[in-house]
Amino acid sequence: MRFNSLASFAAGILLATSVSSAAYFSVKGEASNLPVKKEVKETIVETQLSEEEMKAELESSGFIVQTTGEYDKNIEEAIEEAKKAVEKEKPEDEKKVVYRVVINVTDGMTSIDVGRMLVKAKIIDDAFKFSKAVEKKKVENRLRPGSYEVDSEMSRDEVIAAIFK
Repeated sequence: MRFNSLASFAAGILLATSVSSAAYFSVKGEASNLPVKKEVKETIVETQLSEEEMKAELESSGFIVQTTGEYDKNIEEAIEEAKKAVEKEKPEDEKKVVYRVVINVTDGMTSIDVGRMLVKAKIIDDAFKFSKAVEKKKVENRLRPGSYEVDSEMSRDEVIAAIFK
């Protein structure tokens, strides 16, 4: 006679469950007799230092202790001293430096190339902004080869008018 494999599996599960439940119920009484682990908590009480004790402790560690008012007063004095030092360093009669340059435009140059030359000559600050101003005025096609004299006292529009005729 052949055993059905499913029936064999079910019989094995039933046997394992019976053994496990017998072990569980027989040991249950013994587990309650085991000693219980107790936790001990320690509390740390910190005493607060008085204001004078805190100042003394900080000063002994090398810190400078001052009130907010004293700090603000010291900062204001330092700012005033710095301003006076800067004023002393300035020459009485400052002369504005004017840069004058001759720009040589060759065939095939663009407004950004001219802007880069003007930045190197310290006539303008930004070549890209110069190029955008030229495009805004719609004179980028009027750039012709030649020599053009410009200086740093001229406005950006005057420089554009001098070069892009």
